[in-house]
Amino acid sequence: MFESLSERLGGVFDRLRGRGALNEADVREAMREVRIALLEADVALPVVRSFVDKVTEQAVGQSVLKSITPGQQVVKIVNDALVEMLGSDASELELAVAPPAVIMMVGLQGSGKTTSTAKIAKRLSDKDRKKVMMASLDVNRPAAQEQLAVLGEQTGVVTLPIVAGQQPVDIARRALQAAKLQGFDVLILDTAGRLHVDTQLMDEMKAVADISNPAETLLVVDSLTGQDAVNVAKSFSEQVALTGVVLTRMDGDARGGAALSMRAVTGKPIKFVGTGEKLDGLDVFHPGRVAGRILGMGDVVSLVERAAETIKQDEAEALAAKMAKGQFDMNDLRAQLQQMQRMGGLGALAGMLPGMKKMQGAMAQSGMDDRILVRMDAIISSMTTKERVKPEILQAKRKIRIANGAGTTVQEVNKLLKMHQEMATAMKKIRKMGGLKGLGALFGKGGGGLGGLLGGGGLPGMPGAGSAGGGMPNLPPGFENLLKKK
Repeated sequence: MFESLSERLGGVFDRLRGRGALNEADVREAMREVRIALLEADVALPVVRSFVDKVTEQAVGQSVLKSITPGQQVVKIVNDALVEMLGSDASELELAVAPPAVIMMVGLQGSGKTTSTAKIAKRLSDKDRKKVMMASLDVNRPAAQEQLAVLGEQTGVVTLPIVAGQQPVDIARRALQAAKLQGFDVLILDTAGRLHVDTQLMDEMKAVADISNPAETLLVVDSLTGQDAVNVAKSFSEQVALTGVVLTRMDGDARGGAALSMRAVTGKPIKFVGTGEKLDGLDVFHPGRVAGRILGMGDVVSLVERAAETIKQDEAEALAAKMAKGQFDMNDLRAQLQQMQRMGGLGALAGMLPGMKKMQGAMAQSGMDDRILVRMDAIISSMTTKERVKPEILQAKRKIRIANGAGTTVQEVNKLLKMHQEMATAMKKIRKMGGLKGLGALFGKGGGGLGGLLGGGGLPGMPGAGSAGGGMPNLPPGFENLLKKK
């Protein structure tokens, strides 16, 4: 998300940072480009005007223009203004009420409301250890209640049994009673949607709210609809006591205008963003982290959190034990590749690392995606158990057999073996440097880890020799090889 905006702003600020001194004309010219970039990202015009005026006023001050690094100062001002526009602090669910705490999900039909209901329920159940019940109040859309029941089975969250012919208010009353009697901590009500905002929809939501007294009323909107999503949110906020917004399909929104406009136009915080079709594809919206990613500063905190959530303890302990002995075989490399896939793939990782936005864009332009990781896994799968443990025995005939089995080429097999060798060398360095205390070597010259994993001549199937065009600062060793074209 925000790829196009990030690319445009990155070019503006690179030019500012590249100059030793700035004058007011330089800043105002840069702000004009920022204005165009925001408008192209589909940010609401009033929001753009307010943002640019505020930033310009601060950026043309003497404390900035006379500073040692005026370009960096301007970037900081833009970053702070972005954070403020997005909502300053993350806004978590407020569920500190007598149980069951009711969350009412509202929105138009097709916005992803039912799926978001299941995602939030799963998050509360898995991460917060809450006892959650879901209930579908949608009696208009065919099979809507059955859909939630299926999602409940997939997430392991209880759903209210379906009673044919029962109306939304009666379902809400029955759900509330069942949740109280069975000791549930949270009750999530998935209300019906419409194709447009109408009186019947609003009256139904108000009636359900009167019965359930929700602690949270979350509006679900599709970010891909751009300014229409903002208009829908504004209409709902004028009719219903919303407490927050859930933006769905943010992973498919390269512009991000809806997210940037939502808080300023509605006054309601964005609480969650949907980042994929899977039921764990839901992230808390952190304005500071999002601003950092837009400006190419990365989001290391989210990267660490995602790693902590996806790393399997037994695999980590086994790898640590091998590292202590300086060992690293193809099974270990395969585990690392699978870990990258669990963390969101190459694009997601690149977007979270500082200085990686250029690489992310180049990946998209070259057609590179996570199928590369799948092909690498296929190559390792084509090896025998002995070959995975002792890859040094892989000679020409074995490589041909493996390539045929994986549906790839011997050249790609060789690239994978080279990558493994570099990571194995890094593991030996770590052992010599004192075990896990030497983990910094993973990102050192010729090291393994994320830099070595993606480096060493590039991933199988990636472009080979040539120039990446100007080089990229702050990249871990080996990353630029990914982006070199034939």
